[in-house]
Amino acid sequence: MKIVIIGAGIAGCAAYLELQKHLPRPTKPDESHEITIYEAYNTNLSITAADRTEEHTHSSTLLVGGGLGVAPNGLNVLKRLDEELLKDVVRGGYVTAISNMKNKNGWPLFSMKSASSHDNSNNNNNRSPHMLATSRHSLWTALRGRIPDHHIIHKRISQVVARSDGRNLIYFAGDSPPVEADLVIGADGVRGIAKRALFPDSEEDPYPPNYEGLVGVGGFIPAADVRDFVEPGSMNFVFGGNGFFGYFFSESSISAANRDSPYHVSEPGDSLAWWSTYEIEECPDRKTLDMDEVTRQLRERHENWKEPVVKKVIQSLRVENMYPTWTLPVLPTWERDGVVLVGDAAHALPSSSGQGSSQALEDVEALALLLAHRLHMGNTHLDEITPKAQKNAIKAAASQYVNLRQPHVNAILESAQKIQNRLFPSFMSNQIRTVTEYNIADDAARIIASDN
Repeated sequence: MKIVIIGAGIAGCAAYLELQKHLPRPTKPDESHEITIYEAYNTNLSITAADRTEEHTHSSTLLVGGGLGVAPNGLNVLKRLDEELLKDVVRGGYVTAISNMKNKNGWPLFSMKSASSHDNSNNNNNRSPHMLATSRHSLWTALRGRIPDHHIIHKRISQVVARSDGRNLIYFAGDSPPVEADLVIGADGVRGIAKRALFPDSEEDPYPPNYEGLVGVGGFIPAADVRDFVEPGSMNFVFGGNGFFGYFFSESSISAANRDSPYHVSEPGDSLAWWSTYEIEECPDRKTLDMDEVTRQLRERHENWKEPVVKKVIQSLRVENMYPTWTLPVLPTWERDGVVLVGDAAHALPSSSGQGSSQALEDVEALALLLAHRLHMGNTHLDEITPKAQKNAIKAAASQYVNLRQPHVNAILESAQKIQNRLFPSFMSNQIRTVTEYNIADDAARIIASDN
């Protein structure tokens, strides 16, 4: 089977690894699956930080949206994929066991634990991981580092054509000839090209991304400056009438014994990550932004907030990036004739969901499990499946994937929009726990069992 993944971000890299893990192997070595990732920008890990610019490095992988949370459900996907990968991801961030909500004066509002099924045993199968606070770059690097360089081709896609019979077509910008693929996975974000293949009768994108009227800025300060004010293992949210502020320790101490375990809170490291989210009516143009003015406005916005960490941060902050919040309208489908969307390409969630990366990870695990099942059905050797039977297997798996994932993700989106519209969490911890304790592999197994 020839598979093309469009986009080498978190969703694209995770899709590659899930497919490599779960797809059945042909009996003939020369008939093995060919999985290729096409990425418009250079994602080679040898690029130094000093050389990394937006002109040659894809914004969705390394630059935009500096910090993120990987919830327990996302961490469990990584655990099932590769426990060593999970350890690498955890080492790159900081485990948080509790979320503290405060008002702008520092008064506590309420707190929520990130996991509920902890015990004192050493059996991690009986335990739920905590939340991991990390950077997008760190999570992406752990995934990208497990993919051979020659499986990622630096080319820009111009069009994807879904075909009801035969292989799908991928066209490139420039003079490169098109390529064919049995399965095309669109992991190319909110402005992705793959989505257009699902709606071929529309001249314009019928479901363009929507700017939510919110932007975020963030950065880091030395942890020593605020260590006395921050509870170890905490994610902190400070709410006021003109936005909200958040902060957490950004890594564990390098000497911490359990710094690669998602089940333990470790001694904090040397830096604290912070971010501020607030409303701007028109989406800012990053090319013309005056970051000195953005910094001045941010200080002015929070100058009367008495919460001690916020006060400390605004004394020394220097804003270098601004991240607008983009979402997608609810799509009627995520698949057509073997072109399938995952992650932000299918459902860009607002940051208030806390589930962006975790839902992308759930997507690709579900798709890989269901596709592997459909290819196994009939007990036919993979290299004996006819092209038509293979096409039907891909279509069936894609349909099952959408039917499983869409209702779940749409419910998360609805809750996240309620929070975002009020700039305050209006749903309680039991609703959050329903999402974070969800096991996508169990639901996929139920679907597979019903087919057998």
